[in-house]
Amino acid sequence: MPLSLKSPPSATLSASIQKGRWKTLAAGFSLVPPPAVNFSLRRSIPRIHASASSSPSPSSSSLGAGENNELDAVSAFSEIVPDTVVFDDFERFPPTAATVSSGLLLGICGLPDTIFRNAVDMALVDSSCAGLDTTESRLSCFFNKAIVNVGGDLVKLVPGRVSTEVDARLAYDTNGITRKVHDLLRLYNEIDVPHDRLLFKIPATWQGIEAARLLESEGIQTHLTFVYSFAQAAAAAQAGASVIQIFVGRLRDWARNHSGDTDIEEAIKSGEDPGLALVKRSYNYIHKYGYKSKLMAAAVRNKQDLFSLLGVDYVIAPLKVLQSLKDSPAIPDDEKYSFVRKLSPDTATHYNFTNKELVKWDQLSLASAMGPASVELLSAGVEGYANQARRVEELFGKIWPPPNV
Repeated sequence: MPLSLKSPPSATLSASIQKGRWKTLAAGFSLVPPPAVNFSLRRSIPRIHASASSSPSPSSSSLGAGENNELDAVSAFSEIVPDTVVFDDFERFPPTAATVSSGLLLGICGLPDTIFRNAVDMALVDSSCAGLDTTESRLSCFFNKAIVNVGGDLVKLVPGRVSTEVDARLAYDTNGITRKVHDLLRLYNEIDVPHDRLLFKIPATWQGIEAARLLESEGIQTHLTFVYSFAQAAAAAQAGASVIQIFVGRLRDWARNHSGDTDIEEAIKSGEDPGLALVKRSYNYIHKYGYKSKLMAAAVRNKQDLFSLLGVDYVIAPLKVLQSLKDSPAIPDDEKYSFVRKLSPDTATHYNFTNKELVKWDQLSLASAMGPASVELLSAGVEGYANQARRVEELFGKIWPPPNV
């Protein structure tokens, strides 16, 4: 029976209210990890197809006969994930996995009729939180309960995995991150959410990468975000992170307005887009040296970006790009776009890395290798998420206690 949703759920990284519509960002992962050659996971998620539902062949290198439109065609090479999902478009591009975040909590609190509001309200009447001595501990407890309650609801609504944002205010505290993840996992245990349905989203600071290494050694799946340099991606792969997320468009934006980053300048000098070049380099490193991590390309701005990344494990694409792909017939001999796999484990074996790139990454080597783009963008991402977390706690402080409590 189809779900009846006032505000359909969506795979989200953040939420905002725009002209009465809740716009959410998607970023999820699949329930059953695919075979190593099939790149089916940020999600091990089911692939999004416009009309076809068959899985892509791992050996596919060009457009087959069964693809009716461009969305079908590109889905034969990579997991295509909707970046923005306006609720009115939920049925056209339903989420297959989700991220629960502080931004999503803010959106829920701004929409009292959403199906997730009860999850937040139940957190705010939790007696174990209400009985804590200090305001700080009480609000932190409410925050944890709310994000897990919403995550638990999303697990029931999407077939893939749910990634839970770890408080970005802990981004530079390895022990703080691991404690927070253990606390969240304990709360998920209380509502019977299986561990294999969960990932924990952590900023890719050195401390976050170390936390991912420790958590992965316990069998807890992690999702490292705000990756803007090869050094971060390689260190994350060495740590065993389940998902590594690179923001293609944000690097391009930085390059348009700044200079002085060696990696970016080398990419531009060779005629490459810096964001696309980083994805290619990181993908080849992961697959050439047999790391388990799956690579996710985010902040993809247009169809040309997407076609340049065919074969990467996941591509997060804006809704307008998905709609354009769905509306465009797949033409095998299209001169503008080539439906050819650009990234594969086979081609990765022929990619050459320098001895400098093949080091065992530690805190000092990571700090030395990160250029100004990755330093600035990582810091901005952490600050933005931390500010959202503070806003959630401030809001909870204003609305607690709820009526009749």
